[in-house]
Amino acid sequence: MPNMRLTKLPAREQAPDVRNKNFNEVSQGYDEAMAVDEAKRCLNCKHKPCVSGCPVNVRIPEFIGLVAEEKFMEAYEVIRSTNALPAVCGRVCPQETQCEEKCVRGIKGEPVAIGRLERFVADYAMAHGAQPAKPLPDNGKKVAIVGSGPAGLTCAGDLRKLGYEVTIFEALHTPGGVLVYGIPEFRLPKQLVRDEIKTLEDIGVKIETNMVIGRSITLDELLNEEGFSAVFVGSGAGLPRFQGIPGENLNGVYSANEFLTRINLMKAYTFPKTDTPVQVGKNAAVVGGGNVAMDAARSAKRLGAEHVYIVYRRGEQEMPARVEEVHHAKEEGIIFKMLTNPTEILGDENGHVRAMTCVEMELGEPDASGRRRPVVKAGSEHTIDVDTVVIAIGNSPNPLIKNTTPGLNTEKWGGIIVDEATGKTSRAHVYAGGDTVTGAATVILAMGAGKTAAAAIHEELSKQ
Repeated sequence: MPNMRLTKLPAREQAPDVRNKNFNEVSQGYDEAMAVDEAKRCLNCKHKPCVSGCPVNVRIPEFIGLVAEEKFMEAYEVIRSTNALPAVCGRVCPQETQCEEKCVRGIKGEPVAIGRLERFVADYAMAHGAQPAKPLPDNGKKVAIVGSGPAGLTCAGDLRKLGYEVTIFEALHTPGGVLVYGIPEFRLPKQLVRDEIKTLEDIGVKIETNMVIGRSITLDELLNEEGFSAVFVGSGAGLPRFQGIPGENLNGVYSANEFLTRINLMKAYTFPKTDTPVQVGKNAAVVGGGNVAMDAARSAKRLGAEHVYIVYRRGEQEMPARVEEVHHAKEEGIIFKMLTNPTEILGDENGHVRAMTCVEMELGEPDASGRRRPVVKAGSEHTIDVDTVVIAIGNSPNPLIKNTTPGLNTEKWGGIIVDEATGKTSRAHVYAGGDTVTGAATVILAMGAGKTAAAAIHEELSKQ
């Protein structure tokens, strides 16, 4: 008999006034009893609409049914059959707009907490020594993966299981891509990412760090000189955008990429134990309204800023950030300045940020994205005292691969053009997916692109 409770079982969390002073994980997830209780809310629908909402097609009712029966390890095997990073996805995927949005229980109440259950299963299995499935015997063919973010890791895992010799080339000194440099410890513990990556290494995926493709070696050299039969480019979108307003070159102004990389990958939050300080001062402003902006603002609060502002030119309804992230930010004391846009960053005599001039905005007609276009409200100019400004308005792909790969077609903004059904690029044997194709998006969409490309690469190489 299904549990017909209308609401999700809340996950355990640190109290807001405690967690905004530390970098420990905010959500503590479910324990076994809570997971079983929530799993019993699933109706195991015949048509399984939730699966169609998952970019990697996790067999959701099947794994949840096993949780309800307390068969947690079996549930993990079901998830891992299509999802290479379940512990990650259970934490950072926007389930509310994907699998949970299609859950039938959401019609007359809240959907089943699919993400929380996925996280529970992954954590349980990893804590109880789950072993990765053995790959098929080696088939003698090599595939190169550029980038060790979610797209690259997924593509690598799927191809290795099929018997390919897979090597990931990562530009930074630590694999994981945006999972290690972009998402804060309090949302995604880095040890967990390392554990997920180790499961891929355990089945034979090779990872070479400090390899900048386009500098250390080119795509053509990988294909023509190093013996790789195909290449998948999952190098992400790591080139930050700025607003182009006066004062963005002042000390104390960061791109969100630099700010979060210093904190996450270089462990600035442990200073002075590490030698990477990030001094946010008393007042910090983060420009933008996405998940990255929420991450930067919540990190600044934890680094000691008394007042942290989210400055966003549209209203809260237009913010692209997850509802959960906005909710957590508000609980932690982040101040939201909606319908506000900076026009200049002001410096002191030493060239350091001291204030930011802003204007108020009003929403006009919808633009191409469907969101109402913000226009300046006359006579609304004002100044905010700030010591640090973080620009979090988006990223573009680094042009290095494009500039060193003749014949690789790209969009004007830098994204690699692919066949959406296969991930194929304009270059033979070169595939791409994730943020390097779409621009900054979600972890799970990048993973879905990695799976699509892996299937297409396998189809191509199987014919050779």
